[in-house]
Amino acid sequence: MGKQLDKIQELIERREKARLGGGEKAIAKQHEKGKFTARERINMLLDEGSFEELDMFVQHRCTNFGMEKKTYDGDGVVTGFGTVGGRLVYVFAQDATVIGGSLGETMALKMCKVMDLAMKQGAPVIGLNDSGGARIQESVNALAGYAEIFQRNINASGVIPQISAILGPCAGGAVYSPALTDFIIMAKGISFMFLTGPKVVKTVTGENVTQEQLGGASVHASKSGVAHFAAETEEEAIAIIRQLLSYMPSNNMEETPRVECTDPIDRVEDALNNIIPESANDPYDMYQVISAIVDNGEFLEVHKDFAKNIIVGFARFNGQAVGVVANQPNCMAGVLDVNASKKGGRFVRFCDAFNIPLVTLVDVPGFLPGTGQEYNAVIMNGAKLLYAYGEATVPKVTVTLRKSYGGSHIVMSCKQLRGDLNYAWPSAEIAVMGAAGAAEILYAKDSKNFKTQAEEAKAAGDEKKAKELLEQGKKFILDKEEEYNNLFCTPYNAARYGYIDDVIEPRNTRFRIIRALEVLRTKKLTNPAKKHGNIPL
Repeated sequence: MGKQLDKIQELIERREKARLGGGEKAIAKQHEKGKFTARERINMLLDEGSFEELDMFVQHRCTNFGMEKKTYDGDGVVTGFGTVGGRLVYVFAQDATVIGGSLGETMALKMCKVMDLAMKQGAPVIGLNDSGGARIQESVNALAGYAEIFQRNINASGVIPQISAILGPCAGGAVYSPALTDFIIMAKGISFMFLTGPKVVKTVTGENVTQEQLGGASVHASKSGVAHFAAETEEEAIAIIRQLLSYMPSNNMEETPRVECTDPIDRVEDALNNIIPESANDPYDMYQVISAIVDNGEFLEVHKDFAKNIIVGFARFNGQAVGVVANQPNCMAGVLDVNASKKGGRFVRFCDAFNIPLVTLVDVPGFLPGTGQEYNAVIMNGAKLLYAYGEATVPKVTVTLRKSYGGSHIVMSCKQLRGDLNYAWPSAEIAVMGAAGAAEILYAKDSKNFKTQAEEAKAAGDEKKAKELLEQGKKFILDKEEEYNNLFCTPYNAARYGYIDDVIEPRNTRFRIIRALEVLRTKKLTNPAKKHGNIPL
């Protein structure tokens, strides 16, 4: 009996030691940096008391460079499962107190195990990254470990949600696992991501750059678009993960979660009847429209600081989670460009993969012109958004608020890209282009004739007649603009052909969207059988 109790005591002591990771001094150093430990982060993320740890006693098998003297139970990563909001999730948290959180063979095996279990159970997997990168002492075994992780990220893509939080360093090959996941959250001040560090950059290119300038949270949230969220603190980063999970199903076979709605579905917003400015060139704030129509004004924006001319994020209508895509007239007049197209396309594809209906709010004057855009493949990138909407089989509800011109009209979930219910406000202008541009092209010859006659009159010394001819030319073009406006720059021409299902009063937009989503709940649509499409990457 005594031996049995000794063994139990040994287990208890070993567990206590394992929970200390690299030891109390290493934990103190982590705290001095203003950072939490792996287990503290897991406790913040998961419902209280729900964490079940796996592989607590795994140790590395490396004997090179004295590594046999540096063994720790757990080997640099804490893995297991628990619940968030009562729903099962799998999690791994790299432990920077153990050999800098560097990744070796057995650490990779631990991470792969929870990823495999998440796939079997159909549950999200969350990675909390804080690692010095590949464990140099293990060389090719560390590289193989990364590749095993990447392959699982790829297999899980579109099957279970994958979320990465960067809460420390993430450099070199390590960056590709987060990059393969659905969402990346970075914490400002303590996290960075880059393939090659400042020293290598200095050696190769001569650039002097800090870690923060090269790959900090703000850089990746606003410039590269690698990070979807830049949190002020670790606590905020963890809270964002919990929020994200509340909008998505556990896997691609489930429907989106529904919550009880306390916001009346027939709530009208009179302010929307006056939100569109009198002048077609004046901006307004699309955030005001979104907050007015979604449940309780709650909107979780994704990629908030990147490509601000398009807005994407999650909201609810009558308790049902949806993805919202909206042009933003307040930024670059809402035009589509390379970054906006990539941002929108990726978000649409995520929503479609996980059965999240799409609500699209349109006010787009076109694609941004210029060599900068053309040289950066705006054609190819615009096609990504087009492909994403055309491929999507989830319920799609589109509301055109004002401008919807040319190619940009097509890519914003038009009827021909299998939009289910397409509505328009009375202020909608759906045409190949705006009236001014159209009149200029259609009546270029007439305009030129007026100018030629004016020049001839001026040459003959008749300044008065020349002036009259120029004024007549201007009036002619203005009249033709008005004619084009009346014919095409209204929602009724598109409605005439059935491209718009109804013209709705702006203040009733919330109710009409909710009713549309309700009727589309039983929608069934499948794409042609294929291995996969060849999206324009």
